Amino acid sequence: MYRKLMLSMFMAVFLVACGQGLEQESIENQIEKPVELEEENVDDTTSNTEKSTENPSEEENSDSSSTGNLPELTVHYIDVGQADATLLEYGENSILFDAGDWRGNEVVNYLKSVGISKLDLVIGSHPDADHIGQLADVMNTFKVEEVWLSGNASTSQTFQRGLEAVLDSGANYHEPRTGEEFEIGPMGLKVLYPQSITGASNEESISVLFTYGEVTFLFTGDAGREAEKRMIRSGVDADILQLGHHGSTTSSDPAFIKAVSPEIAIYSAGADNSYGHPHQEIVSLIKNSGIKLYGTDVHGTIVVSTNGKEYTVKTKKDGTVTPKNTTSNSNSSTKANNSRSGTNTNEKPAPSGSCVNINTATIAEVQKIKHIGPERAQDLIDLRPFSSVQELDRIKGIGPARINDIVAEGVACVN
Repeated sequence: MYRKLMLSMFMAVFLVACGQGLEQESIENQIEKPVELEEENVDDTTSNTEKSTENPSEEENSDSSSTGNLPELTVHYIDVGQADATLLEYGENSILFDAGDWRGNEVVNYLKSVGISKLDLVIGSHPDADHIGQLADVMNTFKVEEVWLSGNASTSQTFQRGLEAVLDSGANYHEPRTGEEFEIGPMGLKVLYPQSITGASNEESISVLFTYGEVTFLFTGDAGREAEKRMIRSGVDADILQLGHHGSTTSSDPAFIKAVSPEIAIYSAGADNSYGHPHQEIVSLIKNSGIKLYGTDVHGTIVVSTNGKEYTVKTKKDGTVTPKNTTSNSNSSTKANNSRSGTNTNEKPAPSGSCVNINTATIAEVQKIKHIGPERAQDLIDLRPFSSVQELDRIKGIGPARINDIVAEGVACVN
């Protein structure tokens, strides 16, 4: 295991990299694979509205030796707004894949509501604040046996707090790579991506195929289309797919969707988010492929339950996902495609004539600030929160002279 000493070294390297503007390098050669872990029994107390359906691909006469004794698995796609967090809970085991947005507390509250006290594994698919935003809170609230991160770093305070919480917890640490396979109780985990890291945090999201009996779940974080094409070579067939990047066109390549051939697709997005997620093209692709589509913006928290052979889908709210007109969001979609970031959370436009709150403004609004163009706007979103306008010097290319210009302009503020 890559234990506390090695994570301390990672933290030291990260802090130096922040000062020099360098990317964090992987240190996978110092890591051992995790072992099977144990935790206390928990009860599923979720109360949702049943929506669907048993897996039609399973036959009654199939061999039940591998599934007959499995405890029920419940996979909770938690409604965390414009962010991601999914809990996999089965018998005495539980796994958290991503940890919501930095401005919320939904993850800890939800885990407590379903009786979680320990987590065998916490996976942060990549260091964006809408995927590891509540990692520190999770680490500080629950006993966590092991944490997986990609090895890519971020200069955001959210990432730094999360990393410090992992260090302080004493949890085991690992950076998974393509081809690794693990078991946690009766759950099989196969790592599909990344094979290595270069600093492209979205593209190099940790992507994992979970196998429970005869039912499979695939999670890819914000991995883009090129990463998806590489995953195809590893075998990506799955019954239930979480759509990459909140249903953005940066992910869900048609060839990938065809290879996965899921029966169910689920995405996590905030209602009326500024990115237009899920994008119209992806909704149409999924529906035209005959795949049932669920989204947290429409259905609230979505829970899939399975005995390893058949599964049901329950949702907190009724609704139907329909394609959105994303014309007004095309610019931000393009920027997201060319950046390492995921998304920002639900944001309300600042009233006309007021300052631009750099901690809550949309990607379009922050571009009203002097020296903040599309690329720096995306960096600003990634690096939030800021305690002062002067902290904008954390953005590459914003030095003391430009900070003085921004302060003198009086448009940017922190409320």
